[in-house]
Amino acid sequence: MLQKREKVLLLRTFQGRTLRIVREHYLRPSVPCNSPLCPQPAACRNDGKLLSSDVTHYMIPDWKIVQDYLEILEFPELKGIIFMQTACQAVQHQRGRRQYNKLRNLLKDARHDCVLFANEFQQSCYLPRERGESMEKWQSRSIYSAAVWYYHHCQDRMPIVMVTEDEETIQQYGSDTEGVFVVSFKDYLDNFWPDLKAAHELCESILQSRRERENESQESHGKEYAEHLPLEVLEAGIKSGRYIQGILNVNKHRAQTEAFVRLQGASSKDSDLISDILIHGMKARNRSIHGDVVVVELLPKNEWKGRTTALGESDSDDKASGEAPSEPMPTGRVVGILQKNWRDYVVTFPSKEEVQSQGKNAQKILVTPWDYRIPKIRISTQQAEALQDFRVVVRIDSWESTSMYPNGHFVRVLGRIGDLEGEIATILVENSISVAPFSEAQMCEMPVNTPENPWKVSSEEERERKDLRRTHLVFSIDPRGCEDVDDALSVRALDNGSLELGVHIADVTHFVAPHSYIDIEARTRATTYYLADRRYDMLPSILSADVCSLLGGVDRYAVSVMWELDKTSYEIKKVWYGRTIIQSAYKLFYEAAQELLDGNVHVVDDIPEFRDLDEKSRQAKLDELVWAIGKLTDIARHVRAKRDRCGALELEGVEVRVQLDEKKNIHDLIPKQPLEVHETVAECMILANHWVARKIWESFPHQALLRRHPPPHQEFFSELRECAKAKGFFIDTRSNKTLADSLDNANDPNDPIVNKLLRSMATQAMSNALYFSTGSYAEEEFHHYGLALDKYTHFTSPIRRYSDIIVHRLLMAAISKDKKMESKENLFSNKDLEELCRHINNRNRGRTNPTFLLGVSGKPVIVLWGCASYRRRSVRRSSLLSSSSVCILKTKTRKLRSAAYLMGLFTQSGQTVYLYLYQGLGLKVLLI
Repeated sequence: MLQKREKVLLLRTFQGRTLRIVREHYLRPSVPCNSPLCPQPAACRNDGKLLSSDVTHYMIPDWKIVQDYLEILEFPELKGIIFMQTACQAVQHQRGRRQYNKLRNLLKDARHDCVLFANEFQQSCYLPRERGESMEKWQSRSIYSAAVWYYHHCQDRMPIVMVTEDEETIQQYGSDTEGVFVVSFKDYLDNFWPDLKAAHELCESILQSRRERENESQESHGKEYAEHLPLEVLEAGIKSGRYIQGILNVNKHRAQTEAFVRLQGASSKDSDLISDILIHGMKARNRSIHGDVVVVELLPKNEWKGRTTALGESDSDDKASGEAPSEPMPTGRVVGILQKNWRDYVVTFPSKEEVQSQGKNAQKILVTPWDYRIPKIRISTQQAEALQDFRVVVRIDSWESTSMYPNGHFVRVLGRIGDLEGEIATILVENSISVAPFSEAQMCEMPVNTPENPWKVSSEEERERKDLRRTHLVFSIDPRGCEDVDDALSVRALDNGSLELGVHIADVTHFVAPHSYIDIEARTRATTYYLADRRYDMLPSILSADVCSLLGGVDRYAVSVMWELDKTSYEIKKVWYGRTIIQSAYKLFYEAAQELLDGNVHVVDDIPEFRDLDEKSRQAKLDELVWAIGKLTDIARHVRAKRDRCGALELEGVEVRVQLDEKKNIHDLIPKQPLEVHETVAECMILANHWVARKIWESFPHQALLRRHPPPHQEFFSELRECAKAKGFFIDTRSNKTLADSLDNANDPNDPIVNKLLRSMATQAMSNALYFSTGSYAEEEFHHYGLALDKYTHFTSPIRRYSDIIVHRLLMAAISKDKKMESKENLFSNKDLEELCRHINNRNRGRTNPTFLLGVSGKPVIVLWGCASYRRRSVRRSSLLSSSSVCILKTKTRKLRSAAYLMGLFTQSGQTVYLYLYQGLGLKVLLI
């Protein structure tokens, strides 16, 4: 029987007034306890993750411990942890979304022995807050009361240890209940985990940081920065339009002087501003860090400044570069921070001489983050000299107005500088990527496919699915050596004279059930990450490289989209969506498919499926395959031409194939050669994505996951227009159609690379394509600018993208809806889907970071990121548009001078960065 209570909330309005809100709060006689010792598991409904049965005690951290020591609670050695709802809500309200999401992911992770107990909804645990009682005292009292209940609920069979930093709580409750102990966190580690050295070192680091922070606040009187305005003032100012909310983006190449705030939320819709806001200097940045959600006050127009367009070796090069800033743009200063998006930062320690020059207390060290956009961080450590040659992870604890730098603490050592594994670990940490092995619980959900017990199609699925194994020639075209084959193609002539085009995608959702352990893990990872010598899969290899992968000659489940086309005009007559069973006849690589398309049949010797055939069968199958590839290419040309007429852009990107030696060091970097068959496959995938987007939006107009590509800001095209003008061309950027036509006309017969570089610059001016929930945007905002499509999504790569898994579930639900059948899919609400889209978009930024993709290097190749390692001669923009340029590379011992091949461009922190391949004295270097 539910018990109704009233919960009083005191909220502040945008005008600063206090608003009293009374909400209904329902209490239940039982909620999931998730303990194997539960005497009534059916009543508690313990159908989720359970605590381990081989622990000696349960540990319950109070709200302050969860806030300050979460990184220690993440240690897998610590088991039997019960997080109370009261503590979790304190983290959510006081530490922001990033730390709260870390806590949520920890609770979901099957590798960690911890659970959530909803104490505030349990009748015997809920305690109303008493009049005059502070929030902190009420939280500690609630958590202790729940700990006592939990102990008795488990029939006094498992000791409970409540951990807190509040001495008064320890004194009050320490000996109050037999079997329930209340101790400090340090005492808990000393008594229960004396050999867990890493946890003790991290605890001491956190405590030392706190002591230093307290001492500093007592000793300092002068302020380095202005105080942040109170939250109610910030909210009222945003509401009235006086202040503007946005995300701080620091310029990597002018980290000390330039940052920009991109408008967010209500500010972006209500403001008249059409550009970002410049934040000039550290004082104006006011202790905000790259990625924070900040509140900005615009300066008077006579104080506006322009962004610096030149790349320099350091911030001190501003004056020496001789290049004037651009036109003045809206300029402001940060007056408050709404959300601190602090994360783990990789740092290096200063040299011994620098440590000695930093002041009287050598235990306080200024460490330099690997990411130039992050300011130096002050930490307390006695290991500075020992760690000089290592990359180390630190976390920021605070940044007081009295301190020039933020205060943080040491977390762990990644590895020696220059060591391959240490550098990879650095890249992963900097992109917030977790690559822990899949857990035993997750692997238990996987299908089995062994020689003794091979996987095979079930009779039930044969009845439910359309079987294409004997009726369709299905084949895949992928890069050489590809293991995770998401997609396959088919084309055939129908009896009625029409053509049928098919795109067949691995049916991952058959094996990944919603809310299963592996689904939660895939959602957290969101994508597969590729490095030069390895990849980190979103799904276990039994799925990604085996049972789901559409390999040649084996039966596989697929989700197919098949169109009936007119045989001459290729216009679409009708479309079919559904689950199928396929057997791919050929697993082709791009170069082989291109040779067949060009009429070179000798390449069949490199195609395994042809090797054991007699001459007659071989020729018949070869003719069938060549016809299919040719017909697919004709269809793709027609589909592409149709998009071109609508303004689709043909842009130029830098794609480099990494060649490794036998020791997996990078031996060479080879620009990828474009082939027409690349376009053929891409057009088929784009067509499938477009039609699936239309289908799921028609069925679920307010909760479909689509992908939009907003038009870029016109200011981003300024450098493209200037460079084209220097070569005598005019680029019209008013729409995607005029831009596409202008780029087609900008051809220099004497230097064909000019058009490629102009297209590359147009690529860098583009805004990022983003996933979104259709319930959050108007239909006119769905448009994909680059592809010139009104609706678009990602459907074709569910092995390596979680967004595609969601789209597959939506498509299956849409098919069930058409058949008036009850859907088996659990669909997200618009709010939950939008939150998921934000998470996937953030994960994708790490996946496509140029540093991440190119940053793994062996000894023969050096990858230099930024401008601090080289100096390029001052070159006019027009001369940059040529295939080579003279560069001078500064090393520690000498300068190297040689020609460098300009491979392309990309944008980083608002700057156009030129990507050179430099060859000199037997050394191959990427100047980025």
